[in-house]
Amino acid sequence: MKRIAWGITGSGDLIKETYDAMVYIKEKTNIEFMVFLSKEGETVMKWYHMWDDIQRDFPNFKTDAGPNSPFIAGPLQIGHYDMLIIAPATANTVAKIVHGIADTLVTNAVAQTAKGETPIYILPVDRQKGTVITYAPSGKELKLKMRDTDVENTEKLSRMENITILNSPEDLYRIMGISKE
Repeated sequence: MKRIAWGITGSGDLIKETYDAMVYIKEKTNIEFMVFLSKEGETVMKWYHMWDDIQRDFPNFKTDAGPNSPFIAGPLQIGHYDMLIIAPATANTVAKIVHGIADTLVTNAVAQTAKGETPIYILPVDRQKGTVITYAPSGKELKLKMRDTDVENTEKLSRMENITILNSPEDLYRIMGISKE
C-alpha cells in the first residue's frame, strides 16, 4: 500500500480543487494519507469552511506546533512515505524553501525530505506571470496579479534537487498513477 504525506499551506487559491482531487484519489485507491497543515493552512481550511471536512475525510492529520512538531521529517527522510506533496503552496512557502528556511512544519518537512530519496511534489500557486482568477471563501471571484519575485521563486524551486513542480491539481492524478473518470 502506498503512503502519501500531504502538506497544506495557507493558500485559498486552488485549495478546493486540490482537496477535491485528493478526496477522489483516496476514494478510488487504497493509498494511506497523512495530512499536515501549516498554521496558516489550518486558518484557510477554517475560512473556506473545510475544517470539518478534512477531519472527516482525512482522520490522520496533524497541525503545526513548530518546525519539527509533530515529528514527520524523520519518517519522510527514511522513506516511510512514498512521496511528499505540498499542495497548494503559497508564495511565502515557496520563497522559504528556495532560500533554505525551514521554520514551519511544511518547510522543514521539505528541507529534510530533500536530503533523502522520497520524491517531493509541490503545487505553487504563483507559477506564471499574469493574472489568475480565484475565489474568496464567499465564492466571490478575485483577480490576482502574480508578482515577478514569486514567479521567479517558483522557477528556482523547479531547479531544486528532488522537487517536481505540479502545474495544476489535475497533475495529482498522474503522479498517483490513476485516471480521473
